[in-house]
Amino acid sequence: MHPFFPVFRLTGLLLVVAFGVALPARAADPLRTLVFFGDSLTAGYGLDDPSTESYPARIQEKISAGGLRWRVVNAGLSGETTAGGLRRVDWILRQPVDVFVLALGANDGLRGVDPALSQKNLEGILARVRAKYPQAKLVLAGMQMPPSMGADYATKFTAVFAEVAKQYDATLIPFLLDQVGGVAELNQSDQIHPNVRGHQHVAETVWAVLKPLL
Repeated sequence: MHPFFPVFRLTGLLLVVAFGVALPARAADPLRTLVFFGDSLTAGYGLDDPSTESYPARIQEKISAGGLRWRVVNAGLSGETTAGGLRRVDWILRQPVDVFVLALGANDGLRGVDPALSQKNLEGILARVRAKYPQAKLVLAGMQMPPSMGADYATKFTAVFAEVAKQYDATLIPFLLDQVGGVAELNQSDQIHPNVRGHQHVAETVWAVLKPLL
């Protein structure tokens, strides 16, 4: 601040008075909301402290470290399917949403749900978000099934996410568990849910897509 410019603070707004002209300082950016809407992978199932160790929590750490004005809402629910998500999403949308990350489908695949039905449910969720918050940015996390589910099923299942992302102009994370799925040391004993290190890897995968949007 120039030593000859007197400064006044009025109700939290900084005014610099220079030669009789009051110049309002730039107000802080508003706090915006990033919602992760998913299943146990998002909820942090099996972690000692999901509030600090899950990948959404790691994303909040990166946001805070970067001085960005975003708050992360972890709306993950263990056992959630795309059908359950469609029933639950209206409750989540009662709060403001600026970026919505949809990370459902894994439980559908493991139960052998028809990929066409999963696609319909994912579309329904994104349609409701778009209707309530037209300006919100949409992100869809892709999922893949192991070969044990059958090659034809796995192919159809994987294709669903790219199709839905294209239809709703959503940014696609090709595979949420990239370089984590099937890697024993990055997963818990069930070899399904990431451990602490696994969630750190997932956070890096998600952050690479999210950072430009924030």
